[in-house]
Amino acid sequence: MKLLLIHSDHMEYSVTKPIKGLAEQGMDDKGQMEECLVAFCSVESRDARYIEDVVSEAVQYITGLASNVKTDRIMLYPYAHLSSDLAGSSDAVKVLKRLEKAVADAGLVVKRSPFGWYKSFKVSCKGHPLSELSREIRPYVDKKKKEEEVSKALKSEEIARSEWFILDTEGGLHPVREENGRIEGFDLSGMEDLERFLHYEISKSRKVSDEPPHVKYMRALEIADYEPGSDPGNLRYYPKGRLIKSLLERFVTSRVKDYGGMEIESPIMYDFEHPSLKSYLDRFPARQYTIDTPDKRVFLRFAACFGQFLMAHDATISYRQMPLRLYELTRYSFRVEQRGELSGLRRLRAFTMPDCHALCAGLEQAKDEMMVRFELARSILSDIGFSMPDELQMAVRVTKDFYEENREFIAEMARSYGRPVVVEMWKERFFYFLLKYEFNFVDAMGKGSALTTDQIDVENGERYNILYTDVDGERKHPLILHLSPSGAIERVMYALLERAHLRSLKGEPTKLPYWLSPTQLRLIPVSEEHLELCREIASELKHVRVDIEDTDRTVGRKIRDAEKEWIPYIAVIGDKEASKKILTVRKREKGKPQFEMTLEELKRELEREQKGMTWDTLGMPLLLSMRPRFVG
Repeated sequence: MKLLLIHSDHMEYSVTKPIKGLAEQGMDDKGQMEECLVAFCSVESRDARYIEDVVSEAVQYITGLASNVKTDRIMLYPYAHLSSDLAGSSDAVKVLKRLEKAVADAGLVVKRSPFGWYKSFKVSCKGHPLSELSREIRPYVDKKKKEEEVSKALKSEEIARSEWFILDTEGGLHPVREENGRIEGFDLSGMEDLERFLHYEISKSRKVSDEPPHVKYMRALEIADYEPGSDPGNLRYYPKGRLIKSLLERFVTSRVKDYGGMEIESPIMYDFEHPSLKSYLDRFPARQYTIDTPDKRVFLRFAACFGQFLMAHDATISYRQMPLRLYELTRYSFRVEQRGELSGLRRLRAFTMPDCHALCAGLEQAKDEMMVRFELARSILSDIGFSMPDELQMAVRVTKDFYEENREFIAEMARSYGRPVVVEMWKERFFYFLLKYEFNFVDAMGKGSALTTDQIDVENGERYNILYTDVDGERKHPLILHLSPSGAIERVMYALLERAHLRSLKGEPTKLPYWLSPTQLRLIPVSEEHLELCREIASELKHVRVDIEDTDRTVGRKIRDAEKEWIPYIAVIGDKEASKKILTVRKREKGKPQFEMTLEELKRELEREQKGMTWDTLGMPLLLSMRPRFVG
C-alpha cells in the first residue's frame, strides 16, 4: 500500500461518474471534513495476501501521525495514481474496509470516499513540516507467513503415508518394510545399491551431515565451487566445469530435438497472482523464490512448465499433431532448497534442467509416448557414460487406483528396465500426476538422487485451459507428460564424480567419460627443445582437446599432476619419440598401461573413444604455463 497524507484545514469531494465494473455502491456521493488528516491510499496487488500486516502497519502510521498533528479526524480517499501495481477491485475494497474499521477501532473519527468513481475534490493543506508526508507500507512477512508460501503439495509430501513395494521383472509386486535396519519382504541379496536406495526413500531424510566426496573432486579438478558472494546453492563454474556443463547441455538438447522436441525459450519469472500459475504452485512440491518487482510480485521458475503451458494455451492444436513435444533447457531453474539439504552439485537452488513436455490425446497415447521417452532417457544416460541398469535404480511413484487399472503397463516398464523396481504407492493423489518413474543414482553416503523422471499429469491441461481439436471435432484438454531425460545437468555431473569415487574404492582409477574430460590428451615434452614437436603433434589432432605441459617441473611431477587431473591420455615426448616417430602413450586405466603407437594410430584410438559424442574445443590456453590457478 502507498499512502500520501495531508494535514488539511478542509477536504471535500463529489462523485462525478462511475468507472464501469469497479464502482462501489451504497456510499455517499459527497463528503467533507474539517481539521483532518487526509490519507490518499493506493491498495497494491500483494496487500490482500498480507491484509493483517498491511492494515496493522497502516493504522499504526496514520494514528501516530494524527497524534503528532493533534487531530482525531481521518479522511480515507482511494487514489490509484500512487502506484502502478494495483490490486483488483474486490481486493482493494476489502483492504479499504478493513482499514476504515481499524482506524475507527483506534478511537478516531473516520470517513471513507467510495472506490471506483471519478471524483472532484478540494483539499487545503496547512503547510507545516508534517502536513505532507508519504509512506510505503510493505507488509512484514514473518516466519509464519513464509511458511504459508510453501506449496500444499510440499506439505502433503511431508505428511504423506506411502506403501512400499518391490516390483520384480516378472510383474510380481512384493510389499516391503524397514525393520530393525533391514528391508523385509524381498530378497535383496546382490542388490546392495537397491537396498540402500530403499532405506533412503523410506526414511525420507534429505539432510546431509557430512561433505559428499564429489565436493572435494569438483574443487580439486577446478570444475565448480561455492560462491560466497551469492545465495547458498548458487555455484561458480570454472572454465573446465563450464566446458563439461556445456557439453552435457548440448548433447541432451540434440537428442531431445532428434526425438521431436521443439525447442522454445520462456521467461525465468512469472506473476505470483496469475490464476493458473498460482493454482499450479500449490500442486508442485517445491519452495519458490519470490520477488517484489516495481510492477508485481513474481516467483522464479522451478521448471519449464509455466512457459510451455502458457505457450500451449495460446496455440491451435489438432489431434493429428499429437503427441505435441515442447522442450526447453532452463538455465536456470530455482528452488529454495533447505540449507541442510544443499550439498555441492547434488542439490542446488539454481540449476539447469532439460524439460520436455508432451501433450497427449488420451491415456493410451500418453502411455505409448511414455515408453518412447523411457527408451530415449535410458539411451541418453547410457551414452553419457552410465552402465544401465546396473548403476541406476528405478523407482515408480503411483496412486493405488492407477496401478490397479494399469498393472501390465507398469510391469512392462520393470521388464524393460531389466531389474527389480522400487514402487511407492499412495492411496490418494497428492500431486498433479498419477504416475511418475525415475532413474536414481545412489552415492557413497547412501543418498538417492533422481536423474531421469517422467510423469503423467492429469491436471494442467485443464488448469491452463490447453485445448486441442479431437477426431470427433470436440475441443478437449490433453494429458501432459513431464520428462527430464537426464535430470538436472549439475546432478549428472555430481553422479559422474560420485561414481568415480565409488569405483576408486574398488581399486579403479578416478576418471570422467572421455568425451567429457576437459583435457583429453596431455603432451609432456621432456625438455624445452621438444616443445615445438609437441606443438606440431597438437596441430595434427583435430577434435581432440589436447594441451601441453610446458612448465619447469620434472617429467615425473608432470605425469603425476596430469593423473591428479584425471586426464585420460598422456604422451611423453622426448628424443626417442622424435627420432622413431612413435609415441609412448599412458592410458588412464587400471594398472596404468602404456602403449607405443604412431600418431595415426593414436588418432584412430581417440576417435573411437569420442564415439561421435558432442565435442568442443579446449576453451583454455594450449600451454599450461599460460593458465591461472582458480583453486588452491
